[in-house]
Amino acid sequence: MPKVVDHEERRTRLTSAVWSLAVRDGLDGVTLRKVAAEAGVSMGQVQHYYPSMDVLVRDALDRSLLALNARIERSLTPDATPEEVLRRCLGALVAEDEETTRLLRFGAAVLGRAIADPTMARVLTPGDDALLAFTADLIAAARGSARDTDRVDADICWSLATSLGVDIALGHRTPEAARAVLDHQVDRVLRG
Repeated sequence: MPKVVDHEERRTRLTSAVWSLAVRDGLDGVTLRKVAAEAGVSMGQVQHYYPSMDVLVRDALDRSLLALNARIERSLTPDATPEEVLRRCLGALVAEDEETTRLLRFGAAVLGRAIADPTMARVLTPGDDALLAFTADLIAAARGSARDTDRVDADICWSLATSLGVDIALGHRTPEAARAVLDHQVDRVLRG
């Protein structure tokens, strides 16, 4: 009987190895051979799923953002108010848990490569139109006003949360200090 292979689990294991290596050694220290060793698989298996280091790093970056989004979604309850949703979404970038810090450190490691790679730069950009519109709607609902909020407040909130997340990843700020700054800004925005 043929062996059943979970291709998604293998890709997840390989990209998780990239996250760990990049956090420990920087992105320049990540090679396909080291990914294979970290994941406990052969080089051939890595190359079967990822023909190049660039493809592997892009997938690891995409998956890190999906993991962060999944963590946000799991933290939301059906009865959460717009303000709670706003604070949890933004707060995901300044969370105190080890996994979030690892994902943020990986994102910081990728920043240098994003300068020369427009695809990575787009992934790391804090706010696309849909995200900013969603956040502007949350701000308006939390204020109890009609959707008259322009996207500037939403953009400022995401830019600040992203910047604070990088500070945490680089060890320049504690999660508690970052949360205090973010809460202060959200309080100001919600007061209108």
